[in-house]
Formats: sequence, structure tokens, C-alpha cells
Amino acid sequence: MLAVTVDDHSSTGPVAVLANPTAGRGRHRDLLAAVLQRLAAGGRPVELLTAHDPDEAEAACRAAVAGGAGALVTVGGDGTVHRAVQAVAGTAVPFGPIPAGTGNDFAVDTGFPADPLAAADVVAAALREGRSRPVDLARMTGADGGDRWYGAVLAAGFDAIVNERANRMRWPRGPRRYDLAILVELARLRPRRYTLRLDGEAHELDAVLVAVGNCRSYGGGMRICPDADPTDGLLDVVVGGRFDRRTLMRVKPRIYQGTHVTHPLVRSYRARTVELAAEGITTYADGERSLDLPVRITAVPAAVRLLR
Repeated sequence: MLAVTVDDHSSTGPVAVLANPTAGRGRHRDLLAAVLQRLAAGGRPVELLTAHDPDEAEAACRAAVAGGAGALVTVGGDGTVHRAVQAVAGTAVPFGPIPAGTGNDFAVDTGFPADPLAAADVVAAALREGRSRPVDLARMTGADGGDRWYGAVLAAGFDAIVNERANRMRWPRGPRRYDLAILVELARLRPRRYTLRLDGEAHELDAVLVAVGNCRSYGGGMRICPDADPTDGLLDVVVGGRFDRRTLMRVKPRIYQGTHVTHPLVRSYRARTVELAAEGITTYADGERSLDLPVRITAVPAAVRLLR
């Protein structure tokens, strides 16, 4: 993957920074000043964006890009990255994801250090040298024609169903809510009927797990699409078939190493365009609630330029 230099306003404009103080349950909150100081070593003005919720964060990123920002940097996890890529996708404005969340899959899978300060140094060096590297993104289109971008993985099976359950629950707070949602959905576990169209070729299948990856990992290092490469212009699709509860619980830990793909009920595919349909499924992209099925997902080569 070649480094490229962009000759436009992005070479001189300020660096807009979106920071999520609650990312990673707040454990990196005290590092923000140090991150900003290291970014300033890139030789550009650094401007911290103001936002109080995810929608405001996305709007602030769009406004910064439209207003002439020379680069956009996030300090947070995959959810923060997800909001930022809606603004930079398809533009010449380079992007630097500094991992500081619970799940940092996009940043780590695209080659940034896991340590936030080390990642800030990488971004600052790229800014000083006018260097950026293109990587792919995935673009989703819903039934209403609306588009969303994502960088890491789209979940459209059991994990998405659990997230949807957890988001509807008001008790308990914190990680225990997600754990309880897993137990509830395990008790209700059943394969769903999916229609999967890969570059126009249709497949009808019953499945429990469905993931469409631009990158290999989701959920903080779970290698659900272990062979995905965000520079190959393709999407990796991993489908876990008619798992019962016991089988699912045996297979799930293997996702961290990516060895689940050798299980006889797991199938892997690769395509430029993926059309996915099923009844009653809301997808989660980069861990964020996204579009209801059906969706069309397209790999967009070199859709974003990374500061590394």
C-alpha cells in the first residue's frame, strides 16, 4: 500500500479532533491533553470539536470537513470512528483514529499502535511529512436509499440481536446489561432465514451468525472475519449456520483467534457487493446501531486516507 501526498486545503487546514470522554469507560480521559500536545507536534493548529452525543459528534465532523479542516482525528473507540468516517469518506481529508475505546478494531486492524500516545505520534509524523495511506471502507445502502459507511465489521446475526436487546433494556446499567441480554437471547436462539446475494449470485441459508467485514475484527479483538484485508477492494462474509446453544457457546471463544472459520457449520465468502436480507434484524456497524435489513453493502476502494 503506497503512501500518497494530497495537494489541496487538507495540506494546510487545521486538525479537527473529535474526542469521546466516555470511550473505554473513561479510562483514557486523562490522556486527552497529552494526545492533543503530541498532535500539535505535527505542525498544524489543533481544534477540539464540541459534541454532547453521537449525533452531535457526527454533525461536528461533517461541519469541520465542510469548513476546510486539513485533517480529522478521533480519540475514542470504533463508535467514535464510525461517526467520523461519515464525514471523511470519499473526500481528500485524511483521517487519524487514535484508539482509546473499549473496541479499537478499525485503528488496530489498519496498523495504528494500540497505545493512544504512540498512535498520536504516528499521526503527528504523518501530518509533518504530508503522508497518508488509502484504505477501503464499506458503504451500506438501506431499503429507503439512505447510505452509511463503516470501517470494521457489520454484524447482522446473534451479536446484532444481543446489542438490540441490550439497548432496549433499562436495567441493569453497565456491562451487566449486555451479559443479561446474551442470556435472554441465548434462551430464544434460533437460526434465521437469510437471503445473501454475492456479486449477484443468490444464496438462501439458515444462520445464527452473519458478519460482513472490511476489516477482520469487531467487539474488541474478535477476529470474526480473520482473512479480511481493508486494502483488497473486497468484503469478507462469514456465516455461522444452524448452531444450537451449546455449539454456539463452544464456537464463540474461537472467534478471538479466528479459528471458528474451520468449523463445519461456518462458511466464508468474498465479494465486492453483498446484498443481505432477513426479517426483523437491525444491523450493527462498528458496534453502532445501523440500518435494518435488507441492506446492500459495497466495498469502496481507497475511500479514506489514513494518517500513518
